[in-house]
Amino acid sequence: MEMQQTVAKSAFFSGIALHTGARATVRLQPAPEDTGIVFRRVDLPGQPEVRALASNVVDVQRGTTIAQGKAIVYTVEHIMSALHACKIDNCVVEMNGMEPPIADGSSLAFYNLIQEAGVQVQSKPAKTFTPDIPVSAIGGKTQVVLLPDPEKLSVSCVTSFKNCPFDPQFFQYELEPESYAREIAPGRTFVDYSDLRMLLSVGLCKGGSLDAAAIIHDGAIICKDELRFDNEIVRHKIMDAIGDIYLAGCRITGKLIAVCPGHPKNVELAGKLQAMRENKQA
Repeated sequence: MEMQQTVAKSAFFSGIALHTGARATVRLQPAPEDTGIVFRRVDLPGQPEVRALASNVVDVQRGTTIAQGKAIVYTVEHIMSALHACKIDNCVVEMNGMEPPIADGSSLAFYNLIQEAGVQVQSKPAKTFTPDIPVSAIGGKTQVVLLPDPEKLSVSCVTSFKNCPFDPQFFQYELEPESYAREIAPGRTFVDYSDLRMLLSVGLCKGGSLDAAAIIHDGAIICKDELRFDNEIVRHKIMDAIGDIYLAGCRITGKLIAVCPGHPKNVELAGKLQAMRENKQA
C-alpha cells in the first residue's frame, strides 16, 4: 500500500511570469495528511488560499486558472503536473502573485524544485481514483477519455497543428517519476505565431520570449535551442493533461486516450472524476 507524501522541506523558485511579465516566486511548503494541494497567495491580506480542484477552476483559456474568494492563481497546470508525477499528495504552494514563473515553458523547473525539497512519506494511505466505467469529455476535434485501470496512469495522445512541420504527433507514456523527468517534463509550451500576435495585442504574454516557448510559424518551429524531441508538442500536451486531471483531487490511475487535448476538456474530465470520487466517498 502506497502512503501519502508531502515535500520534506520548503523550497522556492523565482522567475518571470508569462502573461503579466512580473517577477514571481513560488515556494513549496510541507503539509499534513489529507491537506491536498493548496495554493496560498502570500501577497494578499490574510494570505487567502484556493484548493487545487476542478470545482475551483474559473478559466481554461491559455492555461488553467483556479480561484476561491480573493485567491486567484493562473496557469497551475505545470506545477500540478510535476506534483502529480512525483506523487505529492499534500503541499501548500505559496505564491507572491497571481501567476507562477514560466521558467523555460516546461514543468522541469517544478520537477527539480520537488527534488530539491525532497519527498516525505506520511502515515496515511495515499488516495487514488480510477473510474468504474469510461469517462469522457468530447467537443469539436478534442476527445479525452479515461478508461479504468487501478494499477497506473498511462497516456496515449495525438495532436495536430496545421502549421507545424512535424504533424501529426503521437506519443504513449506511462506515468512514473523518473521517466517523467526524461520524457515529459522537458516538453516546452508552444504558440502559433498568429495567436501570439493576438495575445500581445490584448496585453498578454508580457513575459514571453524564446527562452520560455517555441513558436510555430509558416511551417517551422522557432525556439532558442534545438527541439528537445521531434514530438515535443505532444509531450507538452501530455504534461498539461497530467496536471489538469490532478484537479480531480487525488492521484488518478487509468488509461487516458487524448485526441487534440486542451485545458477545457482536460478540466471537464477532471471535474467529472472529482464528482465521481466525492459521490463514492459520500
